[in-house]
Amino acid sequence: MRKQQELEKNQVVDKTIKSGRSTQHKPKGSNDAKVDKDDTKSLVKGKKRKSQPGTEEKERRSSESLLVSQFPLTLKKQLVDDWEFVTQMGKLVKLPRSPTVDDILKRYLEHRTKKDSKINDSYAEILKGLRCYFDKALPAMLLYKKERDQYAEEVKNDVSPSTVYGAEHLLRLFVKLPELLAFVNMEEDALNKLQQKLLDILKFLQKNQSTFFVNAYDGQCKGAEGTKGK
Repeated sequence: MRKQQELEKNQVVDKTIKSGRSTQHKPKGSNDAKVDKDDTKSLVKGKKRKSQPGTEEKERRSSESLLVSQFPLTLKKQLVDDWEFVTQMGKLVKLPRSPTVDDILKRYLEHRTKKDSKINDSYAEILKGLRCYFDKALPAMLLYKKERDQYAEEVKNDVSPSTVYGAEHLLRLFVKLPELLAFVNMEEDALNKLQQKLLDILKFLQKNQSTFFVNAYDGQCKGAEGTKGK
């Protein structure tokens, strides 16, 4: 019985991760500087790409080969635990979190700067885009239904969700990124480089998992159904 429950939980998370698709164009010979500029501008501005007839399956496989297939296993388990705490046990993450999403992204930039003193502005722009995506996506697609009352109580007076929520909800954004990147207009080479940078941020979350994520959810929800908000 326990194995069956674990299987069902893993299927929920895997299905969610694989639901995000991104379409890609063939590369047109961009150099690295142009790639960095294009990927960061596209992440922030978010223009939708046009798909060519007959390329959907190829694009789907290309998308899954990065953010989907390389999603760290320990973070998948984190998503399973997150889902179980909220939807099955009726527990919520206490807010505001520490560190917040804003704090985590700043720490990542510091980490990259120490690792590579020649780091260019593209990382700062990507993190700015992630923060913007998070603030807009949280109420629209990152909350379970049981968390909506808490959101209404905690996010008021133009407060940015990225200054209230933490790693638990940031990780949910990465599940949605393949879907969100479907609205980004860039060449395949640029998109691949962008996804590699996003994967590096995921690895940073994984490396600091014990620090960034809570071990147990203590907040109590108000009895809403355990279905995920759209």
